[in-house]
Amino acid sequence: MAIFFLIYSGVMFWESLSMDYYSEYGPGPGLLPLWVSGLIFVLSVAYLVMSFKKEIILLTNVLPKGEGFINVVVCMGSLVLFMVLVPFTGFLIGSTVTLFILFWRGYKWYLSLGLSASIAFIIFWVFGVMLQVPLPVNELGW
Repeated sequence: MAIFFLIYSGVMFWESLSMDYYSEYGPGPGLLPLWVSGLIFVLSVAYLVMSFKKEIILLTNVLPKGEGFINVVVCMGSLVLFMVLVPFTGFLIGSTVTLFILFWRGYKWYLSLGLSASIAFIIFWVFGVMLQVPLPVNELGW
C-alpha cells in the first residue's frame, strides 16, 4: 500500500505542477493538489520505511474466515453486479437487485424485496426527482 500511495502521490504531484499555483485573485487550482500530494508522498515514504521494520503480516491472516468471508464476497460481488446492471437497467432496477442480494442473507425473501424496492425508490425520488441529480435510467425513464 505504501508503494501504491507513493506512486499515486507522485503522479498527482507531477500533474499539479501543470496547474497555476497562484491566480490573479489568490490561490490557484494547483495549490491544494500540490500540497496534499506532497504530504501524501512524505507520509507514504515514512510508512514504507516503517513497514520494513515490522514483521510481515500475510493477507490470509487478515481476511475473515467462514461466514465473514462469504459476507465480504457477497458485498463485493453485488457492487460489481450493480456497476454492470446500471447502464442497461437504470438506477432503480439495478439498485433494487443489488439491495435484494445484500438483504437476502439476513431477511426473508419477500421482506428483502420490499425493503430493497422501497429504499431504491426513495433514493431515486430524493436524488433524481427532488434534487434533480442525473441518475442513469432505462428506456421507461426509471
